[in-house]
Amino acid sequence: MRELARACVGVCSLAAAEPLSLRNRVPVPAVRVNEAAVATAFVSERHLRIDGRTPTSFAPLSGFWRAADGWVRTHANYPHHRARLLDALGITGTGQEDVLVDVLAEELASRPAQEVQETVYAAGGLAVAVASAPAGAGPALVETRHVGRGGRRLPAHVSVPVQGVRVLDLTRIIAGPVATRTLALLGADVLRVDAPRLPEDADAHADTGMGKRSTLLDLAHPGDRHDFESLLGRADVVVTGYRPGALDRHGPAADALLARRPGLIVAQLCAWGWSGPWAERRGFDSLVQAGTGIAAIEATDDGRPGVLPAQALDHGTGYLLAAAVLRALSDRQATGGGRHVRLSLAGTASWLRHGVNTAPAHGESDLYDAGSWLTETDSPHGRLRHARPPVRYEGAPANWGHGPTRWGADQPHWA
Repeated sequence: MRELARACVGVCSLAAAEPLSLRNRVPVPAVRVNEAAVATAFVSERHLRIDGRTPTSFAPLSGFWRAADGWVRTHANYPHHRARLLDALGITGTGQEDVLVDVLAEELASRPAQEVQETVYAAGGLAVAVASAPAGAGPALVETRHVGRGGRRLPAHVSVPVQGVRVLDLTRIIAGPVATRTLALLGADVLRVDAPRLPEDADAHADTGMGKRSTLLDLAHPGDRHDFESLLGRADVVVTGYRPGALDRHGPAADALLARRPGLIVAQLCAWGWSGPWAERRGFDSLVQAGTGIAAIEATDDGRPGVLPAQALDHGTGYLLAAAVLRALSDRQATGGGRHVRLSLAGTASWLRHGVNTAPAHGESDLYDAGSWLTETDSPHGRLRHARPPVRYEGAPANWGHGPTRWGADQPHWA
């Protein structure tokens, strides 16, 4: 996993240095990846403190559970996912959480893992049967295509690579927000848009909202839809992190956007890949680890499925997604034209299993001082202790320009 983390941050750092060179017409700044910075950033959610408080990462009903014939992994961090999981299994979702843990464990132990998976999926919940052996090769790591000509050329003489770039952020949870958090670090005006009916976890937003703004728009409401179209009309980049087809009915389908704006850069992220029987399923890092055989590889001696030392699929894919956007911006600056790029957590999982070669850490110890890569920032959430950004080139910003604003607290317009 360490090699994957270094590679993802390294390619993102190189991709960040390139547009700075192009815009300022200077040599590409030197890049060096710091092992401790990468290791700290890949578990940024664990290092986060909010006025000294440690956030909770996983809810009690999220995790590995014994099934009648194996194991299943659930994800119930969000209230709507929790409700759908329990409803699918016929469990009343009231009462003490520790009692519900026992009830859920008993119910899952009575059912085959595949039955649980399909029953919960049909109800809109999240549960995946743990693959008992490593799965075969998965989706491609990155899919990309050039689109048309045109696109706004960015002015020269800037201090950071994507200064002035407008990024419409339609992502949630970790991977997508890590990508847009990185673009914000590098100078982009990043505006995250969410639907009011899907509240974000405040602690998660405190970690991944660094340097960005956040607004709420209901695309079924004419006024909000007008605001959204206005934002789209001036955006340079649109980043989406929803399952394939989930946003299409509201207008942000990639082909439609690119037909209207040939110079636009559309970057998309999903869990399971862009084709195949699982393409339209919801998913998170923990579920993809379970479904692609990683949890089986990481199993303990007693056979209980295990996990990677970090949510590396999320973080790694986030830096790769940011790198893809940065490369697309460099290409547009040099030759014009937009680009459509697609990544998935399953693609990163396949690369980890089949394409990442173990390499020495260039003399750096497995033991590192995380404290050297932590800092504090004031925010509306309180005083945050958080990981510093690992994307580094000569002259790179050491921290974000500001902390995360409150979720949904900003106006729907560009800075």
